[in-house]
Amino acid sequence: MKIDFSGKVALVTGGASGIGRSICLEYAKAGANVVCVDINEQSGQETASLVEKEGVRGKFIYADVTKAEHVKNYIRQTVDSFGRIDAFAINAGWEGVVAPITDYPEDVFEKLMDINVKGVFLGLKYALPQLIAQKSGAVVVTASRASWIGAPGFSGYVTSKHAVLGLVKTAALEVAKDGIRVNAVCPGSVRTPLLERYGQSVNPDDPEQFLRIRASKIPDGRLGETIEVARQIVYLSSDLASHITGQSLIIDGGALAGEQAIPYER
Repeated sequence: MKIDFSGKVALVTGGASGIGRSICLEYAKAGANVVCVDINEQSGQETASLVEKEGVRGKFIYADVTKAEHVKNYIRQTVDSFGRIDAFAINAGWEGVVAPITDYPEDVFEKLMDINVKGVFLGLKYALPQLIAQKSGAVVVTASRASWIGAPGFSGYVTSKHAVLGLVKTAALEVAKDGIRVNAVCPGSVRTPLLERYGQSVNPDDPEQFLRIRASKIPDGRLGETIEVARQIVYLSSDLASHITGQSLIIDGGALAGEQAIPYER
C-alpha cells in the first residue's frame, strides 16, 4: 500500500542535512508540503528548494530548537502558512564530544541536554496543542540506538538519547485519547555528517577507521543510509501505523540484537 500525504503538512526540525534532509524529501515524494526548520540557513533553504522540485510546497524557517520563542515561532509560521500540522518529525540533534566521564566537559554536557532533550520537550510542548485542537496528527522523534545501550566515551549523547525515549512514551500516553500518536526511531550507525564528525574526534588521522569499525560490528555488514531512516519516519507518521504509539523502532541492521560495544581508547 502506497503512503499518501497529498495535501498534508509535514514539519521537520534539523532538516538542513543528513537524516533531516532525507526526511523532508521523503515526505515531499509522498505528496506532503514540507516545512524545514534548522539553525543552518543556507542548507535549510537548499532543502526547501529540493522539496519544491518534487512538486509540493517547501518552506524554510530558521530556529534554535533550544529557545522557546523560536519553537513557538516555527509552529506559528507553519500553521499560518499551511493551516495545520499533520506530521511532526523532531529530528534536530547534536553529538557532543568523545571523552570519558571523568574528562567530559560540563558545558558540552549541558549543551547536549539543551539540544537533544530540551529541544524535543519544547517541540512537544508547543506543537501538541495544535494537534490536540485538530484531533489528529503524528509525531516521530529521532532517538538513537544509544537510547538503549551505554557507549564508553559518549556519556552526554547516550544520556540525552535515553531521556528522549522517556519524553516519547510520556507524550504518547498523554495525547493518545486525542487521536495523536507519538513514536521514536532509533537509528544505529548511519553515514551522516554527525557520524563523520565522531570519526574525526576519535581518530583525526584516519576518521574513516571509526566508520569501518562501526560497519564491521553490524550484522548486515554496512552503515545505514539516511533514506532508510527517513522512510520509517514517514511510515510511522502515516495511516499505515494508525495503532502504533509510544514505541521506538530500532533501525540498525541487527546490531542491537547482538551488541558488542566499540571500545573507547583513552
